[in-house]
Amino acid sequence: MHTYLVVAGAPAVTLVAAGGIAALTTGWVMPWRRSRVLRPRLWGYGSLICAVGGGLYMFVGPFSGPPAGVRGDVAWCGWVAFMAGLGVQFLAQRPGRTPRATKGAA
Repeated sequence: MHTYLVVAGAPAVTLVAAGGIAALTTGWVMPWRRSRVLRPRLWGYGSLICAVGGGLYMFVGPFSGPPAGVRGDVAWCGWVAFMAGLGVQFLAQRPGRTPRATKGAA
């Protein structure tokens, strides 16, 4: 069963990271996300954070046995990073700040 989980987890994390790299370098976002993502580069950063955090959590935590000691702490840090990446991706769906016009501007 462990092999099946690793075979499913590794490509999933790789695809999330590839989407993040594509969004960072070219501004390209997957077609089903284009209507919601207003800031693709920020979404790419969030995607990379999710991929690193998810990989840490999966491969240092549950996929390598019961998390204990430092390994368990690293796994939980990966989970926190994954959640932080989701938060960054959520912010990428919100409009950014607009600069205020100064009083003397025409």
